[in-house]
Amino acid sequence: MAHSGEKAVSGVRSGLISLGEDVTWRAWHFGFPLRMTSRVTHLDAPDFFVDEQVRGPFRWFRHVHEFSEDAETHDTTMIDRIEFTAPCGPLGRLVEKLVLARYLRQLIERRNRYLVGDHPA
Repeated sequence: MAHSGEKAVSGVRSGLISLGEDVTWRAWHFGFPLRMTSRVTHLDAPDFFVDEQVRGPFRWFRHVHEFSEDAETHDTTMIDRIEFTAPCGPLGRLVEKLVLARYLRQLIERRNRYLVGDHPA
């Protein structure tokens, strides 16, 4: 994720992450340096896992990763579901609707294109 300088800086930084483990990310978004620590709170390999923010910029953040395999082609499809609440009460809810929801969707789509090798991040 070169455009945001995103980098894992502590916790699990390589290999597979397991239930209860954390990873802390550092990145630049909206011109600000941000850190977010997420913990894997649910894991049912190989079908899905859930990570949730334990420290970071959101009031609440939950990311569900669901995986399914096509029986004929053996291609894997991943579906991301993001749920979040911005800080700052009513102002945060306005920012969620006007900016954050679209920004996060585009960020996840860009990351997924990178993961499958379609485009540089």
